[in-house]
Amino acid sequence: MQIILLEKVTNLGNLGDVVKVKDGYARNFLIPQKKARRATPIALEEFAQRRAELEKAQAEKLSAAEAVAEKLNGIALLITRKSAMDGRLFGSVTNHDIADALKKSGFTVDKGHIRMPNGPLKTTGDFPLEVSLHTDVLATINVTVNGE
Repeated sequence: MQIILLEKVTNLGNLGDVVKVKDGYARNFLIPQKKARRATPIALEEFAQRRAELEKAQAEKLSAAEAVAEKLNGIALLITRKSAMDGRLFGSVTNHDIADALKKSGFTVDKGHIRMPNGPLKTTGDFPLEVSLHTDVLATINVTVNGE
């Protein structure tokens, strides 16, 4: 299916690009999230008329994300969980737990934006993690997991 991107989408394209994606991806994710629209001649004309306001809205989102990233960079979170004597946790620390800790610190971050490349944290220690606030903006946080 041919679609017009209404905002920048990672690994797909930038605002205004006409790309071909699988039908299910377009129907179930991109179009309902208002990230894209079907590429019909009428839609292309409407996009050309609205391009300036969409670029302005995207620039505002980017500047807001950069402002939050400046505050968020270097934040240290402390999470305490029950653990065994050798440092393994009974359970794990997930992106949901980190999002809750960030919320208590005054930052509203969706759990899906927290990047955990090695999966949930299952041991005690210090872990640098990235938070994707925008497709172009990454903030680095430090999570310290202590055992009880």
